[in-house]
Amino acid sequence: MAAVVAVVAWAALGKDSFADASDTALGWVLDNFAWMFVVAADVFLVLCVLIALSRFGRIRLGADDSEPEFTNLAWIAMMFSAGMGIGLMFYGVGEPLQHFLDPPPGSGVQPQSGGAALLAMEYSFFHWTLTPWAIYGIAGLALAYAGFRKGRGNLLSAAFVPLMGERRARSWPGKAIDLLAVFATVFGTATSLGLGALQVAKGLNITTGVEDSTATELVIIVSLSAAFVLSAFSGLHKGVKWLSTVNIVLAACLMVFVFLLGPTVYVLDTIPASLGGYLHQLLPLATRTGAFSDRTWLGAWTIFYWAWWLSWAPFVGTFIARISHGRTVREFLIGVLLVPSGATVLWFCVMGGTAIRLQSTGQEDLAGAVADGVEASLFAMLDGLPIGTVTSYIAMLLVMTYFVTSADSASLVMGSLTSHGSLHPPTWLVVTWGVLMACVAAVLLVVGGLDSLQTATILVALPFVLVMLALCWALLKELREDPGAGPARHHALHGVRDAVRAMVGEAITEQGAARHHRLRRAARSRTSGDGEE
Repeated sequence: MAAVVAVVAWAALGKDSFADASDTALGWVLDNFAWMFVVAADVFLVLCVLIALSRFGRIRLGADDSEPEFTNLAWIAMMFSAGMGIGLMFYGVGEPLQHFLDPPPGSGVQPQSGGAALLAMEYSFFHWTLTPWAIYGIAGLALAYAGFRKGRGNLLSAAFVPLMGERRARSWPGKAIDLLAVFATVFGTATSLGLGALQVAKGLNITTGVEDSTATELVIIVSLSAAFVLSAFSGLHKGVKWLSTVNIVLAACLMVFVFLLGPTVYVLDTIPASLGGYLHQLLPLATRTGAFSDRTWLGAWTIFYWAWWLSWAPFVGTFIARISHGRTVREFLIGVLLVPSGATVLWFCVMGGTAIRLQSTGQEDLAGAVADGVEASLFAMLDGLPIGTVTSYIAMLLVMTYFVTSADSASLVMGSLTSHGSLHPPTWLVVTWGVLMACVAAVLLVVGGLDSLQTATILVALPFVLVMLALCWALLKELREDPGAGPARHHALHGVRDAVRAMVGEAITEQGAARHHRLRRAARSRTSGDGEE
């Protein structure tokens, strides 16, 4: 906690030196380690799919007779709200619209064309669906397995016991891992809270005329932090669960409204076309680095997103692990990968697709809203539909409640990480961490706004990439030894090896049979010859 306070104090008191140091460090990271973010993200996605389809999918996160703690609806609602609720509100319209107006460098498509619209949706899906949830899935699975299956507690270091042993996991190497998780969670969550404050301030400016200033953003952070404190005192089964369910219902109602009163047929056309395009282009998108393209664009979009998801991995991973007791590994991974990704596809097609349609047909000029800031895109799109003022207020309410649930969930995780992995950390500790994260968000907004939030996220996530890759190794090592996975011969990963062994065995058997047949014929020939003599 002292280290986080020190960084915040430096940013607040030494604004220029902090900005210079951050910019220099960011350039160095993008020049030297962009490839590592890209490769790591691909590893997490491939590993999630392989584990889910393998014999390891039968393992239960808890005792073999455990039952899920929450219903499917509550589980999905909490997982989705904690994972990226504010981000979807902020970028759900803004990202597709920005790529449509200004396609990525090197894409070769014309702005505001059909190709630009398809590319915009493909990149939005790439940044928001399978890959981020694979990052969360690996972290959550390792933590749930170590905590519920092995009973080691709720600390990230507990998942590294297979690599470093029980004793070292509890000494300084394990504490260093937990400290990195704390830093990543603080700054990753602060980025989300900062985005929420920016969007609420912009919504108030558009709908009520309140001045969009840093002072307004700070007032919003303070007010919503107070609401978070009330939610924190109500606990996981009341505050977070209730607000998460409300969020899902409100977001669904807003999406259905835009779908029905917006360009309905265009959205229906967009869903299969965009999804097919994304799946077809997944490999090229997933392997794009700065080698043959604009590194600056990559840092502002793909690398920022991967860093954001990685910095959220301890928080979201710990949280979804906490709410996933009693589920099987396969159920966990399929739920984490596909359900939020499917909802995200619908969200981007409805919200982003509507914005693209309004712009391309000339019904609304949304280019000015994008130039005014990504946070203005959602409200500009809603203003082009009936009762735009009412829906804008609903959108602001959604951002506020997502702010509260994100702060609440992250603070619960931070409290757990700093209280020896307790599943029920002291309320005062949870509140303290929530207030501190709000302070980090406020200071970063004052220092440099959205650019400062993005820079801090990428820098903090860099060392955590190595931690996450080591986590994959530790998880696989432990899953292979779990008797609940069943016999190894049924392992999906061994299928090719078994097939090769079978073919080789059959070939050897056939060769042996042929050789035996030749020997018998030779013996009969000799016997027949002797008889004639």
